[in-house]
Amino acid sequence: QVQLVESGGGLVRPGGSLTLSCTASGSASYLYTMGWHRQQPGKQRDFVARAWDSGLTNIADSLKGRFTISRDKAKNTVYLQVVSLQPDDTGVYYCDAYSARDGRNYWGQGTQVTVSS
Repeated sequence: QVQLVESGGGLVRPGGSLTLSCTASGSASYLYTMGWHRQQPGKQRDFVARAWDSGLTNIADSLKGRFTISRDKAKNTVYLQVVSLQPDDTGVYYCDAYSARDGRNYWGQGTQVTVSS
């Protein structure tokens, strides 16, 4: 079992920046990937970014340039840094992780990000 806890969300003004964190506990040493999805109001949950245990990362094409993902394996933590925030970035950001131990994909509870003046 893996537990994921996100933090760092909140209210941000347009043009601002923030960093989301997600820390895994439990059988966290077997996590092949850790990443982020987001669900904007009235929309489905969409892929944002992923980081492999090899160090490889991937960002959704539409978000490249403003979103950066990084992973600290020693801390079992993945980060999502976002700059130049726009109102359209508002949504719930979910952390997910794939465990190579049990073949399951785990999800966090989500953290709300609201971009508004």
